[in-house]
Amino acid sequence: MNTLSLITFIISLFALPQGTPDADAILKKVDANMTSKTLISTSEMVIYGRRSTRTITAKGYAEGHEKSFTEYLSPEREKGTKMLKIKDRLWIYSPSTDRTIQLSGHMLRQSVMGSDLSYEDMMENCKMTEIYHAKIAGEETIDGRETWILELTAKVDNATYEKRKTWIDQKRYVPLKEELFAKSGQLLKKVTLSGIKQYGNRWYPTRMNYKDMLKEGKGTDFVVTELEFDADIPEYIFTKASLKK
Repeated sequence: MNTLSLITFIISLFALPQGTPDADAILKKVDANMTSKTLISTSEMVIYGRRSTRTITAKGYAEGHEKSFTEYLSPEREKGTKMLKIKDRLWIYSPSTDRTIQLSGHMLRQSVMGSDLSYEDMMENCKMTEIYHAKIAGEETIDGRETWILELTAKVDNATYEKRKTWIDQKRYVPLKEELFAKSGQLLKKVTLSGIKQYGNRWYPTRMNYKDMLKEGKGTDFVVTELEFDADIPEYIFTKASLKK
């Protein structure tokens, strides 16, 4: 090891406070909070437009990261619309036309009902440790909470975002803020997470603001009103027959 490499190595040892866990250990604890075998949720999506605000309520079911089902409950215009995701394919049923269309690939990155969320954003339930390499980039205080700043780089080809920068609460191991980047390095979205609540042994944010940096406005609020982790979900929920049921 030459002199320059030795100096760089020594600096890296003291760049972060002693006792700081490594990035992978932090990310594993985040995964333990943010992912589950199954999940049932009721949520509101508040879409802020230039002239008006719309609130859409929905009930969702998820099994791992490959299966999810969402049914919209209100307003009347959206009621009965259903979405089924199996692996990288998504089917959307519209009751007004009684038709089902399929989306896949890059089409999953389209906006959901004019919101700042994409279909991928809504149905993401993957473990970050399976998708990203992580490193600690520093520390910062957010609203009185000490956080570690993690820089994540995709290690798989099908990651929704090539790079992420995420601020992790040092006590509760949940993200409080995220920046999502394209492969080119362009900042695509900012996410602010709040309303952290404890569910059993896990902490989970119940309010998330997504801001598409390519659009004007103040973003879209995704608010979780009910959550049930590791619940039993009937297998028929994740079939195409459930779309018209």
